[in-house]
Amino acid sequence: MAMHVLSQRWDVKWVAGKVLIIALLLPVTVSAKNTTSESNEITGVGTGYHAKVFYQHTWPSMKYGWKIIVGTIVGFLGSAFGNVGGVGGGGIFVPMLTLIIGFDAKSAIAISKCMITGGATATVFYNLRQRHPTLDLPVIDYDLALLFQPMLMLGISIGVSFNVIFPDWMLTTLLIISFTGISVKSFFKGVDTWKQETLMMKVSVIDNVHWKELGLLFAVWIMILALEIGKNYTTTCSGVYWVINLLQVPIAVGMSSYQAMRLYKGQRIIASKGDQQTHWRVLQLIVFCACGILAGTIAGLLGLGGGFILAPLFLGLGIPPQVASATSILAMAFSASIAVVEYYLLKRFPISYALYFVAVATAAALVGQHLVRKVIAMLGRASVIIFILTLTLCVSAVLLGKT
Repeated sequence: MAMHVLSQRWDVKWVAGKVLIIALLLPVTVSAKNTTSESNEITGVGTGYHAKVFYQHTWPSMKYGWKIIVGTIVGFLGSAFGNVGGVGGGGIFVPMLTLIIGFDAKSAIAISKCMITGGATATVFYNLRQRHPTLDLPVIDYDLALLFQPMLMLGISIGVSFNVIFPDWMLTTLLIISFTGISVKSFFKGVDTWKQETLMMKVSVIDNVHWKELGLLFAVWIMILALEIGKNYTTTCSGVYWVINLLQVPIAVGMSSYQAMRLYKGQRIIASKGDQQTHWRVLQLIVFCACGILAGTIAGLLGLGGGFILAPLFLGLGIPPQVASATSILAMAFSASIAVVEYYLLKRFPISYALYFVAVATAAALVGQHLVRKVIAMLGRASVIIFILTLTLCVSAVLLGKT
């Protein structure tokens, strides 16, 4: 038992350490921003309200041909595997949109967020009918989601803002390193979990929802969404603009702090872990919240799902694979939808392409969930999810390198 707890702590510290390394190197990207050459004037929602954003965008015409066919297949597989693994598939969407379809990087990031939102939303609705593999609980851990989701959304807002001025090359390099390292760790986690899983049950959606926690998640989402929309109707960098921006901080920090305090005092527990409960420490909770912000920031910058940090982190906590994937996807559904609204207001993507690939990602997510549940039922081993997570991270690392 002691060795098991020690291993879980090491897993969590290892993933958190990766994220903190990225955080320490983020300022370097700011100093490198002048090396990018950007042109072409794109105006925001209204001429009197927005500063003009300069970047070179490439929007290919939507013609039926080999690019659309290959892009659809890659996007379908990316969404199916990404949503099963709990990472969303952004590491596959962005390279597909740039290398195959022909979008510029920033437009590809925006469309990738649309695809992540569609796939994640479909997966959440699918998971509402699923149960915990071994306990009489929903497969989604709402208490865990409530701890991370507000900070993830705050990070998304920061990442989308920085996307306008930050160069992508250094963060992409860091993500390749992180994806490779996390995928190796996830693989060994999958091997350890191979003999520990059982089948899942299905019940009514009504019985599977924790309405109080879900209501709090929606409340944070609505407040931050309202602030993001309101910000786009103010003069950029004015006093009101910064006040609205900064109002997101107390909302997100306040909600995560509220949940962290309840966990610290033992008023709430991560019930999905069963008997192996975590004795939360203040520093541990702070680090986890910081991981949420950083995952959201990087996700907003590069069009990824924050699940590439959250899913391995949840597994390191000892959360069962089905629960880790479902909870990560729930948090991503909220955060990615915020990014979609922001990118739409910035006019960063063509609507026709976005709608098409959202439909592809949504269908793929449902098919992927259904097929993987069948495989789990047949093999009796939910560690399949961890191996899919590992594969998705490895492929993302390779494709991001090509980008």
